[in-house]
Amino acid sequence: MVCSAFCFRSFVLLLSLISVTCSNYTNETDLLALIQFKNKIVDDPLGIMSSWNSTIHFCQWYGVSCGRRHQRVRVLALQSLKLSGTISPHIGNLSFLRELHLQNNSFFHEIPPQVGRLRSLQIFSLHNNSISGQIPTSISDCSNLVSIKIEYNNLTGEIPMELGSLLKLKNLTLEVNGLTGTIPPSLGNLSSLEILRLEKNKILFGNVPSTLGKLKNLRILNLMDNRFSGVIPPSIFNLSSLTGLDIGFNLFHGNLPSDIGISLPNLEFFSIASNQFTGSIPVSISNASNIELLQVSLNNLTGEVPTLEKLHRLNFFTLFSNHLGSGQANDLSFLSSLTNATTLEYLSIKRNNFGGELPKQISNLSTMLGVISLQENNIFGSIPAGIEKLVNLKVFDVGSNKISGIIPSSIGEFQNLEGLILDYNNLSGHIPSSVGNLTKLMALHLGENSLEGSIPSSLGNCKKLLVLNLCPNNLSGDIPPELFGIFSLLYICFSQNHFSGSLPIEIGKLINLGILDVSGNMLSGEIPSSLGGCTSLEGLYMNSNFFHGSIPSALSSLRGVLQFNFSHNNLSGKIPEFFQGFNSLEMLDLSYNNFEGMIPDEGIFKNSTAVSVIGNSQLCGGNTEFGLPGCKFHQPKRRKLKLKIAISAIAVFLALALVVTCLFLCSSRRKRREIKLSSMQNELLEASYQILLKATNGFSSANLVGIGSFGSVYKGILDQNGMVIAVKVLNLMRQGASRSFIAECEALRNIRHRNLVKVLTACSSIDYHGNDFKAIVYEFMANGSLEDWLHPPGTGGGTTLALDLRQRLNIAIDVACALEYLHHHCEIPIAHCDLKPSNVLLDDELTGHVGDFGLAKFLSGASLDHPTNESTSIGVRGTIGYAPPEYGVGGEVSAYGDTYSYGILLLEMFTGKRPTDEMFGEGSNLHNFVKRAVPEQVKQITDPTLLQEQPTGDDDKHEFSSMRNSRSLECLNSILRIGISCSVEFPRERMKISDAVAQLHSVRNELQ
Repeated sequence: MVCSAFCFRSFVLLLSLISVTCSNYTNETDLLALIQFKNKIVDDPLGIMSSWNSTIHFCQWYGVSCGRRHQRVRVLALQSLKLSGTISPHIGNLSFLRELHLQNNSFFHEIPPQVGRLRSLQIFSLHNNSISGQIPTSISDCSNLVSIKIEYNNLTGEIPMELGSLLKLKNLTLEVNGLTGTIPPSLGNLSSLEILRLEKNKILFGNVPSTLGKLKNLRILNLMDNRFSGVIPPSIFNLSSLTGLDIGFNLFHGNLPSDIGISLPNLEFFSIASNQFTGSIPVSISNASNIELLQVSLNNLTGEVPTLEKLHRLNFFTLFSNHLGSGQANDLSFLSSLTNATTLEYLSIKRNNFGGELPKQISNLSTMLGVISLQENNIFGSIPAGIEKLVNLKVFDVGSNKISGIIPSSIGEFQNLEGLILDYNNLSGHIPSSVGNLTKLMALHLGENSLEGSIPSSLGNCKKLLVLNLCPNNLSGDIPPELFGIFSLLYICFSQNHFSGSLPIEIGKLINLGILDVSGNMLSGEIPSSLGGCTSLEGLYMNSNFFHGSIPSALSSLRGVLQFNFSHNNLSGKIPEFFQGFNSLEMLDLSYNNFEGMIPDEGIFKNSTAVSVIGNSQLCGGNTEFGLPGCKFHQPKRRKLKLKIAISAIAVFLALALVVTCLFLCSSRRKRREIKLSSMQNELLEASYQILLKATNGFSSANLVGIGSFGSVYKGILDQNGMVIAVKVLNLMRQGASRSFIAECEALRNIRHRNLVKVLTACSSIDYHGNDFKAIVYEFMANGSLEDWLHPPGTGGGTTLALDLRQRLNIAIDVACALEYLHHHCEIPIAHCDLKPSNVLLDDELTGHVGDFGLAKFLSGASLDHPTNESTSIGVRGTIGYAPPEYGVGGEVSAYGDTYSYGILLLEMFTGKRPTDEMFGEGSNLHNFVKRAVPEQVKQITDPTLLQEQPTGDDDKHEFSSMRNSRSLECLNSILRIGISCSVEFPRERMKISDAVAQLHSVRNELQ
């Protein structure tokens, strides 16, 4: 009995040992797989991986969940942790893994094919990373998969047909990648599929396979923004389970089925926008009573819009840019049926053929309505009473119709209104003073009507106004000076009215103003000198008024203007010579005034087709094409005699100088050559080798302030006037340095802008050892480069450089304005080709100046928007991290390249991260890093120095010193979006630099 009991215990012990041994072996496989996974993580800013150590069992590591019985890894959940790295192939050894959550990180490189070993895997989530390569076909071996979410990555290649074998799959989301090819018909075998999202891959094409009509459980089908074409298979419209169907922005054609609202009764989201559909909107659409979003815009639809009275849940409704309506009285009857849609927020029916009277029932639409857009139809009637009940309205657009009557004073009750567009109608009466209550208004379009009376001074309360268009009308009286306290204004048009009096001197406060048109009025007095303060002006139209006096010299600061029109006034005096230096100027109309004297003959005056001086009888000289008489100069005999003596003396002096120069050149071992560029004051700065040597203390290391691509920069002080200068000495041993010198001289010889580093002179000579010497002399920038401020070197306990949000935004605008000038306002457009923080210099007031044009290239007209066909002259242009991707593969230089560099610079300025940071490995970059974080995680990626509260004694006066302020975060979000838009991969998809300037100005106005 004792023996029997002993044997039994021994057997049980043996089994336990075997079990423990097996468990340890299999657990170790998971452990090793996790360690290999950790080893592939290259950046872990939150320190998550620090818990993955030997002090605790791996089942207790952060993000790891194991089964209770065998202690095998079942769930790996590391989502939204800012991790960066590649996915280890050893992940395929986690054979019990059921769920893999790595979404919202910065993983890059490909999906390892070893994931096909995860036979227990049910959930596979890698969305919102930087994964590249193709979708591995081996994933089809994971037969238990229920969900594959790999959207928002950089995947390429075709959708594997093998995915059609995953019969348990319910969710397949592949949107926002770079997938190509067609939809495999095999996806029709996914009988359990509920969600299929392929939108925004751009390169998917072909017909939609009819096999998708077999997916009877499908709830969401999204094919939006691809290149699909053909007719939608009828079987798709019979999937009664569908709640969301978006096939917009493709090339589909055909008619919508007449029974669509019956066959798809559960629709909540339906969009066919931007295709080529024809026919009418089916009457049955109202049967799909759950619809919240209905988009049928940008097609070729015709006929009447059916009643929509059953669509109680409709929230977003657009049918703009079709051929709907027939210009008849009942065209808009469907609007009355929308009163049942109590949650409607967006309504746009613009650019159709709708006629009839604007129904009074529009005032009874949902109080949640934010946008009403009825523009460009044939609608008549008046603005209905009670419209003010739409208290949440942000945009009211009935422009380009036949609306008549007055603008009701109740319009001032729209406290949230941002856009009021009533232009191109038949409105009459006065502009109600209540419009001044619209304190959120950004755009006011009242032009092309018959309004009369004066502009209400209360309009000056609209401090966010960007666009003010009142032309033409029958308005009169003085222009109220209160308007010029709206510093955000970008566009003002008062032309073709009856305004009188003088132009208020307060106009000079509008530093953001781009267009000012006061032509065709009865304005008088002199042109105010304060107008020179409007330094952002691109168009100034003052023609057909009664202005008198001379053109003030203060207008010389308006160097960005493209068009001036001063014609048909009573202006007199000489034509200012400063117009000659306006390189961006395209048109100058001075006709029908009383100007006198000689016409300047440089700059724009060389082009007679760009300048008009007709109707000025006292003008003379200038370009012969103007057809003016030569100028006659009457001088006393004594003056003529003095002039002859002076000329003779000069001739003798020049002859002697010539002899001395020749003797000197003969005795020199080498020929010397000096290139000098005039300063902004048109003075020549003396800058020989000897002068520069002395100014920089022999180019001593103590004077060294920076080292660039082709040389070193020294601080110097000139003896003759005490001027502080920066001297860039070219390292001529460096290949391309001489070409860089020539390129920079050529570029800077032709440009002048307040946000470009001012060049004082250049020197090409020999040093005391007979070696070639080349240098460029700049105005010294006391605050160094932007690089010094963004990434200050260790100061050993000294003061740390830091720029606040406003300062960085101002510098960003300065740089953008410089680029806009180079690309669009130079006589010959220029691409900088090496924009980066070290090439942005800051003056005493922290104003940004773009410098270092050693890689600059002149652009042809075509290459502003398209790469040039010329080969680059200095190899691969730019600096790694800032150079656009197309330059790295032999792409040609264009303005788009500078825009990319600017986008990267902008992102670096506000995140504090260099594009070459170690965290950005293969497949990851600064652009994607920011794109993934916007808008939810803006605060997390912002430069920490911006997040530090600065102690102040008055919180009201320094409301933006804390980044917890919501407005600052909104502005940061907007800035980063601009940076993202400027730095997209494909050149033609990048934001225009002029648009970036305008949007950044708007952001700055929000901070004021």
